[in-house]
Amino acid sequence: MAKKRKKQKLPVAYQPVGWVLGWAGGWLAGLAFRKTWMAIRHEEDAPDALDPDRGWGEIVLAAAIQGAIFAAVRSAVDRGGAKAIERSTGVWPAAQKGGRD
Repeated sequence: MAKKRKKQKLPVAYQPVGWVLGWAGGWLAGLAFRKTWMAIRHEEDAPDALDPDRGWGEIVLAAAIQGAIFAAVRSAVDRGGAKAIERSTGVWPAAQKGGRD
């Protein structure tokens, strides 16, 4: 049997925590993407979509890898932050089921 959650208002303190987690997640995802791109292509910088010297395949590959990494890191950071808030306050930080997307 699932345990019932008390309907409580989430502490206002979660907003700055969410912002810091989002910033840290973005930084971590950027670092992970740079390391991944370096491992794949042995280049410091990923191609820019407007770089005339890069082909479509390379541009789209870089964008797909970057998107996948950012989505995975964002989900992990969001979930970890939500679980930490729930453990410390007893309240899940989202008002309803579903995410912010």
